[in-house]
Amino acid sequence: MQRWRGLEDIPQDWGRSVVTIGSYDGVHRGHQLIIGRAVERARELGIPSVVVTFDPHPSEVVRPGSHPPLLAPHHRRAELMAELGVDALLILPFTAEFSKLSPADFIAKVLVDRLHAKTVIEGPNFRFGHKAAGNVALLTELGATYDYTVEVIDLYVTGEAGGGQPFSSTLTRRLIAEGDVAGAAEILGRPHRVEGIVVRGAQRGRELGFPTANVETLPHTAIPADGVYAGWLEVDGESMPAAISVGTNPQFDGTERTVEAYAIDRVDLDLYGLHVAVDFLAYVRGMLKFDSIDDLLVAMAADVKRSSELTAAYDRTH
Repeated sequence: MQRWRGLEDIPQDWGRSVVTIGSYDGVHRGHQLIIGRAVERARELGIPSVVVTFDPHPSEVVRPGSHPPLLAPHHRRAELMAELGVDALLILPFTAEFSKLSPADFIAKVLVDRLHAKTVIEGPNFRFGHKAAGNVALLTELGATYDYTVEVIDLYVTGEAGGGQPFSSTLTRRLIAEGDVAGAAEILGRPHRVEGIVVRGAQRGRELGFPTANVETLPHTAIPADGVYAGWLEVDGESMPAAISVGTNPQFDGTERTVEAYAIDRVDLDLYGLHVAVDFLAYVRGMLKFDSIDDLLVAMAADVKRSSELTAAYDRTH
């Protein structure tokens, strides 16, 4: 998959393409319907598929300080899109100047002049241009002028997550914030992932016999509610079942919120300075302060046992 950062990165000889535009944070199951259809249509036409997205999130530029928690950083979104068969990803730097482009100018500069769109695939609520004034009706109307067609895909998938609400990035963020990582996984089609560099912590886990990787997460990451979770620690392509702790470590009167993962039965790991991923499968229990260290150790052993059972029972190939 080709990756372009800005319009100037697009090859000068780029021909017609099938395009879809959106933030696509999380590349959840609704997003997968739209992106999958763009890939399918491109193959039918014998031309490439292109996903257009933005960095930073438009809301951060339009309303500074309102950046939503991110379900996936751009490199992870790119991996997921590549798995769906996308041919090229265009990440447009979203600046104050760019935000002022009228809907018609946005279409002309991005879709027509550079990507030579033949078909545009979008969800029904797609908005674009200054103050999000452009919608699917205008996109379709301009297609008659600029020789492209528009296909609108219903991205609304529903299930048990969120009590049957339509799947969305907003709902996914809410479930993660509530600790419902199983519900988030249903929407995403895979466990929610948090990434970062392993840094040195207080090393209490090592002293207690459960050495953890203390993950310094990427900015704006959507981090689950405080508690203990079952999941996996992924390092250099190796995925290890893990018991994961999120919180301030109340047992030792901690104040800094951390994400720590204990790779079950792997006490030999030296991960400091490495980029790792933590995948959240299931909520195990809330964060508690115990009466004694012995009580804490009993609880930690139970957490590890439960995490081992939950990860062993989960089919990661589905």
